[in-house]
Amino acid sequence: MKQTRREFLRHASLATCAVAIPRSAYAEAPFEDVVAKVARRQLLPDSYPETEIWGYGGLVPAPEIRVAQGDRVRRRFRNEVPDPSSVHWHGIRIDNAMDGVSGLTQEAVGTGETFDYDFIAPDAGTYWYHAHNRSYEQVARGLRGALIVEEADKPDIDREEVLVLEDWLLDPESGQLFDNFDQPMMMSHGGRIGNFITVNGRFDLTLPAKRNERIRLRVINAASARIFPLRLSGMSGWTMALDGMPIGQPQPVDGEVILGPAQRVDLIVDVTEDEGGTAQLLRIGDDDQLTPLVRLSVDGTASSVSRDTPSPLPPNPAAHTPDLSEARDLRLVMSGGAMGRMQSALLGGERLGFRQLAQAGKFWALNDVAEMTDTPLADLSLNEPVRLKIENQTVFPHAMHLHGMHFREVRPDGAFGPMRDTILLGGNESREIAFIADNPGKWLFHCHMLSHAASGMTTWLRVT
Repeated sequence: MKQTRREFLRHASLATCAVAIPRSAYAEAPFEDVVAKVARRQLLPDSYPETEIWGYGGLVPAPEIRVAQGDRVRRRFRNEVPDPSSVHWHGIRIDNAMDGVSGLTQEAVGTGETFDYDFIAPDAGTYWYHAHNRSYEQVARGLRGALIVEEADKPDIDREEVLVLEDWLLDPESGQLFDNFDQPMMMSHGGRIGNFITVNGRFDLTLPAKRNERIRLRVINAASARIFPLRLSGMSGWTMALDGMPIGQPQPVDGEVILGPAQRVDLIVDVTEDEGGTAQLLRIGDDDQLTPLVRLSVDGTASSVSRDTPSPLPPNPAAHTPDLSEARDLRLVMSGGAMGRMQSALLGGERLGFRQLAQAGKFWALNDVAEMTDTPLADLSLNEPVRLKIENQTVFPHAMHLHGMHFREVRPDGAFGPMRDTILLGGNESREIAFIADNPGKWLFHCHMLSHAASGMTTWLRVT
């Protein structure tokens, strides 16, 4: 990504996508429970009390869901937290009724109630699931977990590790979450950025490793707003997939890997650290300080020699490129926030000044509207190609996530980037994306700095 950290298919529809769906996928199978509940977990060191969280199964991160490509996923969501909720299956090209967006594709599930999610997972890759009602609070409380869809032809590796990166805004005295989820400063600035980071629910995650061992790392940024700039130490690696979608030829990891909120990366790494040493996945701080996120303690040797570059992951069936000569041109202008130039915006059909918007808890606007609209950003025909220019006229970064479909960035030279479902824009930066509207329904498009989405940065597209 060419920006500083501080600035920071004309093809068949999804219903007929060319993935081999096994006949067994359509067979009746029992629903497995996904239960949102209040629990207490030891996030901080043992000298601190347990932290009250909301977690699926009472765990953080949630229990991993792992299926094969083409499998049918049947989950009965049971809500036992004191707030209506829903589950979004992030990055999956899903039937619209199963997308889990409260107020758009379903009603929020009340406390003590259930909702059945039933869908096919057409694309292999690294995905995740999280709450999608009042998500700026519910995700920050812990309702998030990994969803892994395995490809039929697995890469040549020794093992894999799923790494869920989370941060928490905790009171250092009590060890409990600050409950100021709609605090105006967070809403109008960079979002709810925590003061404590965990990986797979631990602040000190250490894994075993061997010299020259080849490991697939599936890294998920499940934080509410934090951007993770990452670096490898004691490992050489290749980027294999972004947001679940294989990139084609593996790209050597040279320097930083930047993950905005909701983004994922699949890395294949070879452990180069000597026996007795420690390889590390490092986080780069704003002051360029390197902090270990994950330590790999090297004990023994897996191979006497290093291996060649790994083979590419098999492409997913949606990996098509739009025909821009026939594309619909759309524009999305992002405005607002602290230190922004937004003087006014529409709210409830009325034009309000920035002070009035702030009093209503709205600090951002998309195309001059500071709320989810009754009408979509665009009405699209099935399989219509789209080219969308996104202009960030704010001083803050934003991670824009498109539900139900994947897109490619259109680079300044006209080349296409890899397929993604979330794009990170720096302050005062413009980017273009292109996609094929290949999945019918109402699809949310919003900033995954979840406080930003709650305070104005949410719109939607309709595909018919």
